[in-house]
Amino acid sequence: MAGRPRLVDDAAILRAAVEVIGRVGPARLTLAAVAEEAGVVPGTLVQRFGSKRGLLLALADQSVRETETSRHDRESSALAALRAFAVESMSEMATPERYANHLAFLCLDLTDPEFHERALAVHRANGRLIESLLSEAAEAGELRPGTGAKALAETVQAVLAGAGLTWALDREGTLAERLGRELDAALSPHVP
Repeated sequence: MAGRPRLVDDAAILRAAVEVIGRVGPARLTLAAVAEEAGVVPGTLVQRFGSKRGLLLALADQSVRETETSRHDRESSALAALRAFAVESMSEMATPERYANHLAFLCLDLTDPEFHERALAVHRANGRLIESLLSEAAEAGELRPGTGAKALAETVQAVLAGAGLTWALDREGTLAERLGRELDAALSPHVP
């Protein structure tokens, strides 16, 4: 016997967890709140993930997978794809409060070895994607000849992280606007 079909898949539950983290942060996240957001009963989450920690680890694992497979081939250029990636990767943090709640999850990532392993994997996958897009941009003539994609990728990654934090503090404009402006500033010396 195969059991009952899943009416709500794990991806939908993990999206619900991201939403709840944005509202209340990881410390106040409960399986009941995620279950309500996902339209399932808390027992479903216990059955699938075991615990709140299991749910958060599954969310971290999904982040790794999504980053590793992320591409923005629908964009007109590699630099446009980079901009889209920068904005989309932080789209769940569109208010300073949501940013703070997701930043609290990063604090967990930095202090817990299992979460750190996954956060580092996401960080490295982001770096590879940024470097790949910058390499494509250089090959397409969007960047000056001789631009080092690896070094620039490291700078871009640091600029994007810093832009988010600075925006959450000064609250000038939207996060998407700030990311775009800071990305442009980092790239401008390298654009012909």
